[in-house]
Amino acid sequence: MTPQRPVRVLLADDEQMIRTGVRLILRHAEGIEVVAEAPDGARAVELAAEHRPDVVLLDIRMPVLDGLAAVAPLTALVPAPQVVMLTTFGDEENVLRALEAGATGFLLKDEGPEELISAVRAAAAGDAVLSPGVTGTVIRRMLAAGTGRNPGPDARLAALTDREREVLVMLGGGLANSEIAGRLGIGVGTVKTHVGSILEKTGTTSRVQAAVLAHRSGLLP
Repeated sequence: MTPQRPVRVLLADDEQMIRTGVRLILRHAEGIEVVAEAPDGARAVELAAEHRPDVVLLDIRMPVLDGLAAVAPLTALVPAPQVVMLTTFGDEENVLRALEAGATGFLLKDEGPEELISAVRAAAAGDAVLSPGVTGTVIRRMLAAGTGRNPGPDARLAALTDREREVLVMLGGGLANSEIAGRLGIGVGTVKTHVGSILEKTGTTSRVQAAVLAHRSGLLP
């Protein structure tokens, strides 16, 4: 059996102590490899193009080019890495902007080592990464921000198959690919295919955006 390739991670944070701490945590995690580090968003984009990481852990506040501005060029790479924003509690407004730009999710800097490792693995698997500490606030704000612009059923849902609608509802419920697969009795690979199709048909760029669409369209309470 061919050994599975490790998850390749790029770490971008202007604080060296943060980078060192995260690197040390990930170094001891099985199946994860830190391939590059950057002190700012501009360098992160350059290194991502060079090293092609699977996951980018990206600080929001950095010099030269901040994390928010770096999301778009990172997600435009082919293949695009999964971008997880590193943030502090109370920074929800910037998190909203990052998610709308296409970031996979966000992780609080004070999360423990196990949460960090799990987040990297989840992002690499295509799952949304949302720190429980601020998830509720972020989702509520995203929904409130779109209430006037996009109420009720969304025309984009008409393009979805019945199965894709089922998957979208579960995305809205915060389920991971493995949980969706278990509930529907299908393979994880099939779920990933459905998720990709949902994003393409609805014009959303992340699972988080798709989840918010499900809520705004009345598919979930």
